[in-house]
Amino acid sequence: MNQRQLHVIDYLREENRVLREQLGERRLRLDDNQRRRLAVRAKALGRKVLTEIATIVTPETLLAWHRKLIAQKCDGTAHRAPGRPRTAGEIETLVVRMAEENRDWGYRRIQGALINLGYELARSTVAQILARHGIEPAPERSRKTTWKEFLSRHWELIVATDFFTVEVWTRRGLQRFMVLFFIDLSTRKVEFAGIAKVANGLWMTRRDLCAASRSPAWIA
Repeated sequence: MNQRQLHVIDYLREENRVLREQLGERRLRLDDNQRRRLAVRAKALGRKVLTEIATIVTPETLLAWHRKLIAQKCDGTAHRAPGRPRTAGEIETLVVRMAEENRDWGYRRIQGALINLGYELARSTVAQILARHGIEPAPERSRKTTWKEFLSRHWELIVATDFFTVEVWTRRGLQRFMVLFFIDLSTRKVEFAGIAKVANGLWMTRRDLCAASRSPAWIA
């Protein structure tokens, strides 16, 4: 060992002492990666040399880290629970969206689209996500029309109908009347079809014929 190397070692020892003085009684909190790095170098030096060096932890602790972390092939990453990690929530949402907006896309087609976006996902994982959300495979999915799709396709032709009541003063006093109305869902336009004291079947049939004659949309 040349003189320069001795000076370097002497300086590092003194720097270590200064740092320990700054720490005082405070305890260092090291992560697994830091423990691994120290343990690898500590094992190479051996207990006798470590005893002669003023270290931030004892030689016994360093060698114990080596036994636990190196012998167990600890790579310093965070602890993982048994089994495969769950797919990130945002990716799962993306898979569901792709399946709902593209009813003829199978597992492999969705997998390919994810790869194009930079997400590596197994075909089986895509299948599990869709099953978890109650989404059928592509062949069955493409043959069926969801209620949401039906509404979106025919929204401009759908009309809702209902009754409400009004109290009217007549010669016989205050009486309740039924008011039939229709509302165009796309424009929110309201049409009043009629008012009657008793809304029986004959009256309703006449109102339906009257409404149908106004616009093709009312036929729906």
